[in-house]
Amino acid sequence: GPQPSISNSEGDLLFLLDSSGSVSYYEFSRVKEFMWDLVQPFAFGPKDVQTSIIHISTMPTMEFPFDRYLSSGALHQAIRDTRQLMGDTNTGKALSYAKEKFFSDEAGARPDVPKVLVWVTDGFSTDDISEPMQLLKDMGVTVFIVSTGRGNYLELSAAASQPPEKHLHFVDVDDLPIITKELRDAILDVIQANRLHAVDITSSSFRLMWPKLLSQETDYYTLEYAPADGLARKTTKQVSGAHTSLMLSNLAPETTYEVALIPESNVHYFPPQTTRVTTLAEEISPAQIFISESGPHSFHVSWGPTLDSVIGYQILYGPLPGNSAKLLEVDGKHNSTVVENLAPNTTYLVTVTAIYKSGKEKSLSAKACTQEEGSKVRHLRFEDMGPNTLKASWDSADGKVLGYRVRCRRQTGPSSVISVSPQIRSVLLTDLASGTTNKVCVKPMYKNQPGKGLCRMVHMQPATEAQGYKHRQRA
Repeated sequence: GPQPSISNSEGDLLFLLDSSGSVSYYEFSRVKEFMWDLVQPFAFGPKDVQTSIIHISTMPTMEFPFDRYLSSGALHQAIRDTRQLMGDTNTGKALSYAKEKFFSDEAGARPDVPKVLVWVTDGFSTDDISEPMQLLKDMGVTVFIVSTGRGNYLELSAAASQPPEKHLHFVDVDDLPIITKELRDAILDVIQANRLHAVDITSSSFRLMWPKLLSQETDYYTLEYAPADGLARKTTKQVSGAHTSLMLSNLAPETTYEVALIPESNVHYFPPQTTRVTTLAEEISPAQIFISESGPHSFHVSWGPTLDSVIGYQILYGPLPGNSAKLLEVDGKHNSTVVENLAPNTTYLVTVTAIYKSGKEKSLSAKACTQEEGSKVRHLRFEDMGPNTLKASWDSADGKVLGYRVRCRRQTGPSSVISVSPQIRSVLLTDLASGTTNKVCVKPMYKNQPGKGLCRMVHMQPATEAQGYKHRQRA
């Protein structure tokens, strides 16, 4: 959905996009969606955020310079129009090329703004990345890495900026939306660092942060803030020159505040810094419930947001249909728990109730399904059936299977999904290009939900000339 606009940030953001033949068409398209979701809320322009893309391929290629697209609509269309180049995964070459473009006028880069590199990779590179990556970091570039494959953790954690838990993500390509906000917030920490800006925004408070400007003991900051629609109701605070942050509280929800920071010094003149901050709507917990890690006898329940005003949560769960229910209690500082000792292949109603310090209660419910016992496909096999064609076979899953779903993600060409009846345990996969590596997953389908899938990578041998035919010379 639409994101609130993020202004008051300034930086050059470069995407290093794996455009090589090791990435499937499906994966490439999902990564493009992720890139757009990541930058969509930013304000773009010469005084805001500028974005560029460099392709990783046999030779690095810049899709467009930083200063080409300075509106949200134009940038969105440019990302959608980006086409995969194929070729080798020469990431080291692309990093060396990125180092030149990050600091060149020709590429539209700006000399005095923070530099951020986001490298989206399947974890594979055909050349060395350590030296060119270190050069980039030595020049002040903050490096974030998103690995959608099984990349070497030690190598990637050394390549990312420190600490790796903030700058390195491992996630399946279908789950990229899960990390979007976390990564965007981490990027904001970099590109807002040189300005007055707000963090930790709630419905009634936010923390102002600014760079250290004053050094004299007699220097101080004056902070002025007021609702944008009532500037006459201005509040003024003063803090010493040693401060670089201040928490403002007791604010109105869903209100935009005009904030000014005025450095007061007897030695130097510093221009005032201003920003606009909008508080959030009044929060209610729980607003969302998530069910995950479902097994035959348990599932994981999590909810959000977690609020200081909540002292505890009650989790009521019972099978549907039915009148029996059990209760779990969770401390208000936690936002998840595991529900255990459940019946397999059963639908449960889960209700999470927040108990507020004021005595108020707020509840939200969701349905959760346990899996069949042993609900997993076993022994996925492949048999060559001729040019560009494989036969995939598997052993049946346990329980009352309603059918099987076979997904094939081709390295080149579109992905496909085939659904078959429970009696059928093999399918033909066609249009598999020679020399490509493709991912095949088989998942059993049950009444309540899919079972656990079994996935394997299968490589198609490169095409060779037909064997066994020789030209026979006449005597």
